[in-house]
Amino acid sequence: METILSLKNLDKKYGSVHAVNNLSFEIKKGNVYGILGPNGSGKSTTLGIILNVVNRTSGEFSWFNGSLSTHEALKKVGAIIERPNFYPYMTATQNLKLVCKIKGVPYDNIDEKLKTVNLFERRDSKFRTYSLGMKQRLAIASALLNNPEILILDEPTNGLDPQGIHEIRQIIKKIAANGTTILLASHLLDEVEKVCSHVVVIRKGVKLYEGRTDEMTASNGFFDLKTEENQDKLKELLTSFDGISSIKEEDGKLIAILSKEISASEINEFLFKNGIILSHLVKRKPSLEQQFLSLTNNK
Repeated sequence: METILSLKNLDKKYGSVHAVNNLSFEIKKGNVYGILGPNGSGKSTTLGIILNVVNRTSGEFSWFNGSLSTHEALKKVGAIIERPNFYPYMTATQNLKLVCKIKGVPYDNIDEKLKTVNLFERRDSKFRTYSLGMKQRLAIASALLNNPEILILDEPTNGLDPQGIHEIRQIIKKIAANGTTILLASHLLDEVEKVCSHVVVIRKGVKLYEGRTDEMTASNGFFDLKTEENQDKLKELLTSFDGISSIKEEDGKLIAILSKEISASEINEFLFKNGIILSHLVKRKPSLEQQFLSLTNNK
């Protein structure tokens, strides 16, 4: 699969602040990538570096397997990294024509892109009459005018109401379904879980995880267990069971973290044979939120 973007040991320092710290990852064609991290984790700085608006301290990045210079490659990129600047007294179509002139692309795509973001019916309305969600959708349309191979979005749903958030997410999915690679930065777990196929988790500029979003939540899971009898004996037996990597106590229950696949019936049978009758047994998979909190709290 073609590599659209490759980052290698990227570093950015602002005085004593290490905004991006030895960051490496790759973006492959046809996927939706999320850079996920708390506010201030270095997401926007990373996007700024690859878009040539922030100078890196060290490290390197290359577009399209290094076959194009950054200047040429950016002609194949669509990006929104800050609040869109459109003229309030001009219509959506007029604003997009102006963007086409600046980018040096023909007007042919304007109607199609307005349809993509569900604004075609409002194409002749002045920008000042748009809601915040509509303004953000027009920004996405403007980023698509050059038919980019990759669309880069920084916190695309920031400040939007639930309806606006839903609309932007549906549009991102539609654009991705047409084959455009997407890279979005977000601090919202829900956004990444619902929209992205791949995720890079960063905190304080350091990469904590890179991989498929579904694999991040597809660990072997854990058991919630409780007995009304001898909780200490239960803990002792679980410690000896092959496939349980660690045990912690929480709200009067034991949480047994699994290092391999174990069924609830297996563990129940083992404990029953050893004289423990459980009053509570539930097998769970960690959510993306749990995994994210675990990653960002423990590093």
